[in-house]
Amino acid sequence: MTSELDRPAPTDVRAGSGIAGLDEVLEGGFPAYRVHLIEGAPGAGKTTLALQFLLEGVQRGESVLYLTLSETNEELQAVARSHTWNLDSVALYELAPSEESLRLEEQYTVFHPAEVELGETVGALLQEVERTKPSRVVVDSLSELRLLARDPLRYRRQILGLRQFFAGRRCTVLLLDELNPPGAGVQSISHSVIQLGHHTPDYGAERRHLRILKVRGVPYRGGYHDFVIQTGGLRVFPRLVAAEHAEPFEAHLISSGVEALDSLVGGGLHGGTSTLLIGPAGVGKSVVTMQYAAAAAARGERTTIYVFDETVATYLTRADGLQLPLREYVASGHVVLEQLAPAQLSPGEFDYRVRRAVESGRAALVVIDSLNGYLNAMEEARSVLVQLHELLSYLNARGVLTLLTVAQHGLIGDQIQSPLDVSYLADTVLLLRYFEAAGQLRKAMSVVKKRSGGHEHTIRELRLGPGVHIGQPLTEFQGVLAGAPQYLGSEQALLHNGDV
Repeated sequence: MTSELDRPAPTDVRAGSGIAGLDEVLEGGFPAYRVHLIEGAPGAGKTTLALQFLLEGVQRGESVLYLTLSETNEELQAVARSHTWNLDSVALYELAPSEESLRLEEQYTVFHPAEVELGETVGALLQEVERTKPSRVVVDSLSELRLLARDPLRYRRQILGLRQFFAGRRCTVLLLDELNPPGAGVQSISHSVIQLGHHTPDYGAERRHLRILKVRGVPYRGGYHDFVIQTGGLRVFPRLVAAEHAEPFEAHLISSGVEALDSLVGGGLHGGTSTLLIGPAGVGKSVVTMQYAAAAAARGERTTIYVFDETVATYLTRADGLQLPLREYVASGHVVLEQLAPAQLSPGEFDYRVRRAVESGRAALVVIDSLNGYLNAMEEARSVLVQLHELLSYLNARGVLTLLTVAQHGLIGDQIQSPLDVSYLADTVLLLRYFEAAGQLRKAMSVVKKRSGGHEHTIRELRLGPGVHIGQPLTEFQGVLAGAPQYLGSEQALLHNGDV
């Protein structure tokens, strides 16, 4: 007769990690009743992840056990307190060497430590598992067993024996280990392998990421995924895959609330597209996005604005000066303003914020002001375009209108340069420029491209305050976009009221 322990463990049962983002990456959680390896350098977050895993088991009414060979119970309790966790329901068993083992009479002089200490340690570990009969176990850490074993073959056989022992007792086990340890074997023995990594850029907060090296027999999301450690534990931001979030939507034109501006872009901007506003600093890119946000809020639609380059207070003060009622719409909840610090933000966390704004906040318009700040949040320029393309594809697939600003280097003339060429990623590109006329510095706007329909090919003057005003086409000028126009009309018309 087959006993319960002799039956093969099911492969479709998952043990939730207690970390929502990690469960999404694992597509449901750790495969239950298996041994999983968590690798990482000191400080990478292995202990925090392990404690969250056990506390999730407590929430589900399971018996859990933390076997520590390197940290004391007091140290684990201190980690828990820093996250406001209570470990009363977690069985903590300390296998670290006792104070008595340091005495001279306790040192081994005939037998190799691997023959005595390793056997005693593993024996105590197995005995505690038999006593508590847990369904979730954490072993922290394998480096201590490796040092006791010394011989790679002995160590590998010991890990194999532990795997067989736990498999017969329906335990889901996390083995914690250092990153790239000496001696091979544990990765191949484990059912899954997760690596935690962190590094510190030249300036700003450290960046953390995890990678799933393998999970046998089940799908998972590969690649690197950003995460942070904050009060409450790990928060993982799964790498964004736009194709997984597409939803049907009805294509429609979105008005700016300024008739001349809508006419310039061909009747309005389409939902499910992205528009890039590009030009030198101060030319009015942010103000145009404010106008779109105010018009959307007036229609009862929701907008989320991510500000990288100025404070929320400064942003709202500018809107007040232009008589755009953004402050009123922020108070009503139709406009959400988020001030972001590039030095403290990982790209994965930013993608998560945008997803939350669209899926939970029901934002129909997303403004990123500016991409220069977004670029500063990215460490590798090669990754910027790929990640931005995926983010814009996601927003387009959700029917969201996305407005992005890019501040170019330089002010006037042919010395203006872009920090990164992203114009091909956007569906619509609005070019804004300064030009000089009759001793005055003026602004002009034109549509460079629009994939979703026709648009004017004219260059119009842009005036700011109050609100946004678009003038008539500058038909009597040549060379406006170069910043050095030649006036072809009459001097009287040019000087009349200072208007073009």
